Parts: sequence; structure tokens; C-alpha cells
Amino acid sequence: MKRVLGGVVLAASALAAHAQDTVRLAVTAGPHAQIAEAARTVAARDGLVLQIVEFQDYIQPNAALDAGDVQANSYQHRPFLQSQIQARGYKITAVGDTVTFPMGFYSKKVKSLDALAKGAKVGIQNDPSNSGRALALLQKYGAIKLKPGAGISATLADIAENPKGLQIVPLEAAQLPRSLDDLDAAAINTNYAVQANLVPTRDAIAIEDAKGPYANLLAVRTVDKDKPWVAKLVKAFQSPEVRKLVESSFGGSLVPAF
Repeated sequence: MKRVLGGVVLAASALAAHAQDTVRLAVTAGPHAQIAEAARTVAARDGLVLQIVEFQDYIQPNAALDAGDVQANSYQHRPFLQSQIQARGYKITAVGDTVTFPMGFYSKKVKSLDALAKGAKVGIQNDPSNSGRALALLQKYGAIKLKPGAGISATLADIAENPKGLQIVPLEAAQLPRSLDDLDAAAINTNYAVQANLVPTRDAIAIEDAKGPYANLLAVRTVDKDKPWVAKLVKAFQSPEVRKLVESSFGGSLVPAF
């Protein structure tokens, strides 16, 4: 009888361990889902079973994670996660970087931001999150200088120095590729660049760092961040196999951030 009971206990323990190593991962359709599929193969070798759940919007993956409907997600960068935490009180923590969809400046008239003439017209996005990102990139390349502490939340009012008197022209993000003929340079998000047959790593005259603040990340509930499966998840997403997929399958439109 004791042997039978012992077997039941051991079987229950094995089932519990298996359940603990099964993680529901929320992603958005497209590149993040493709990367997750590659990571799933790697994770399986470490005994981690990934169940991939695709979402079509940017709000639900965090809501599902905070509610415990999934155990992790992979689709967002830190500024977006922080804005969601501040707005909704989520108890979510970033645990590792994945890939970057780098914003770049593009031009049909010059080969570098240094080559812009005085008074040149430079287009940036007119929405707060992207305009600050574009201004930070202009500062990185020395075209302007922002007020101390402005960072990625900068606005036009935060420009402290503009030595060439650049005319900063805010436009809808989707309109910027179509406005390149009328502008001397323009900041363009990767998704719109790709639609315009522009490759960030090939065509941009200025580009964000792969490991900058806009690197995409893996997120888990804060209460789970130190659990063993989290380390396995990060290891899978930062594996040589995932790096190879990113570098060979997306034509330079996204780059590894690890």
C-alpha cells in the first residue's frame, strides 16, 4: 500500500513539475510570432514547453499577462511597457531583450545628417512617443542638442541648440515616406520604411542602436520574475538559433538586441 501511495505521490509531483514548465506566451502576429516559434524549439531542449498565443492588438497581451491568462509576452519595448504600467497599474517586469525595429532617418538628397544644409527641412512624427524618439536620434547624431533630462520624451520645446537652424516638420508617421521628395530628411518607423521599400540597415542615413531604449523585450508578471522557467525562456529567445533567424529572415528590418 505504501509503495502504491508513493507512486501516486511521485506521479503527482512529476505532473506538477511538467505543468510548471509549460508557459503560455503572448505575442503579436508577424515577426514576434515567427521569433517565438524559433524560441519554442530551443526552449523544448531545456524542458520548457511554450504555448504561443497570438494577439492582433498592442493592449491585450499586457492585460492577459497581468490577469494570469498567459505567463509571459514578447511584443513591446520598454517605453510602451512603462506607459502601460503607469496607466493601468500592471505588476509586470521586463526580463530580457529580444529584437529592435530601429527607427531611422532617410533622405533622397543627402548621405548623412552632417550633410544637411542650414535651414534644411527635417520631418519627424507628430505623435508624442515617436517624436521624442526622433528628436533623441537627431541628438545622437549631433544635429541638435536637447535640454538636460529631455530624453526620449522630448518635444520641440526641448530643443536647446539647433546650430543649422533645421526646420523640424511634424507629420503623420504614415505620411513621412511619401514626403521624402519635399523634405531633406525624415524619421521613419520600420514598418512604414519597409512598406516604402526602405531597409533600415541599408538605407538609413542615421539609425538607432540595436540595444537602445526601444529594444523589444520579454515580460513576465513581477511575482514570477525569479522562477527557473524565466531564465530558460530568456535563454531560448537569446539563443544563436533566434539570432540566425533574425539576421537571415527579415532583410535588415529588425536586428537582434542581445
